[in-house]
Amino acid sequence: MAARSRIGLRQVRSLKPGETIWDQSLTGFGARRQKSDAVAYVLFYRTKEGRQRWFTIGRHGAPWTPETAREEARRLLGDVARNRDPAAEKRAARNAQTVAELCDLYLADAEAGRLVTRRRTQKKASTLAIDKGRIARHIKPLLGQLRVAGVTREDVECFMHDVAEGKTAANTKTKPRGLARVRGGKGAANRAVGLLGAIFSYAVRRRMRSDNPVHGVVRPADGRRVRRLTEAEYEALGSGLRRAAAANIWPAAIAVARFLAVAGWRASEALTLRSDEIDLARRTATLGDTKTGRSVRPLSHAACALLRSLSRSGDLVFPAARGSGDVVMSGFKKLWKRIAKLGELPPDVTPHVLRHSFASLAADLGYSEPVIAALIGHQGRSTTSRYLHSADAVLLAAADTVANHTAQLMGDAKQAVVIDMVRRA
Repeated sequence: MAARSRIGLRQVRSLKPGETIWDQSLTGFGARRQKSDAVAYVLFYRTKEGRQRWFTIGRHGAPWTPETAREEARRLLGDVARNRDPAAEKRAARNAQTVAELCDLYLADAEAGRLVTRRRTQKKASTLAIDKGRIARHIKPLLGQLRVAGVTREDVECFMHDVAEGKTAANTKTKPRGLARVRGGKGAANRAVGLLGAIFSYAVRRRMRSDNPVHGVVRPADGRRVRRLTEAEYEALGSGLRRAAAANIWPAAIAVARFLAVAGWRASEALTLRSDEIDLARRTATLGDTKTGRSVRPLSHAACALLRSLSRSGDLVFPAARGSGDVVMSGFKKLWKRIAKLGELPPDVTPHVLRHSFASLAADLGYSEPVIAALIGHQGRSTTSRYLHSADAVLLAAADTVANHTAQLMGDAKQAVVIDMVRRA
């Protein structure tokens, strides 16, 4: 019968060929010396269906020591308790011979919440939708048939150049009335290679290969968006918003467009904004789940006046035209194009341009980068800011100044009077 004791370096070194020792502190965790000198850490467990499984964690040596292998065994047992079968998943991973199958495994784990971002959070549904599109339109057509273990850095570089040169360009029907226009370009190539690197890092973790072929690939610079509205375009935007009301465009869509102009938020943040995230008395919005995590935003008087004017029948502040008030306005992009057309704005003026214009306007007015970051929710604020529940007077005054200047440029009446704060000695 195999011996039981707490596994340490002494016990591992004293193992005889063919001998197995089981850990007394963690049931199912053991070390086994094969007929050769190699020692492997193993885990024996039963699934919830009662099936016995034998899982090889890895051979003794970097990175596997008795302690690291014990921690891995404890993690695997946690997966078993959550009705997962690590041994079956490992076999499935080894059988995924092609990049296309690897991508399917990656997406399945991401959708199940088993993959986390750099901020140690699960990928959002919107991010997963983008990942699926890049995989389906770039990665699978160009690399899908290659074996995972056989992909080289040269293959990745060829893939990057092919996407940049538009070899995957196509118009793909996505919905009964939807159409995805894939054009390629350097920006698309940069982001596709970035996703490919994450997928191969996943393959390394699943022991489908020992290295990541994307490492070392020099990607093209992803062009920064520097487009901002001119004074004439601000005036045109105000004209378009005023004409939109007479054109029977959904009022909530008009309100979103105006809110983005005076607040500088991301469109997705405004479209998913809930009533319980707003404190109009403190002129503060607390967003629990943004691109950069929890975010506390100051609200200008102009933004508060806009929010007070809205009639709400559900949790969402800016609901879709159909539904009970809890449906996100998925057609805002099309409605924005109609508003922009009414104002005779150029086609490259997007909702994101409003955000960049707000930040640029704040810089023109003399505000520092930390203040602008706090106004629009950029990453990089201090750790202390995570615990704040309301915006301070300085940020509220800054939000008012930028919003009032924006409203003036759009030809709207000034919403609030900003009084310069006296500095304390």
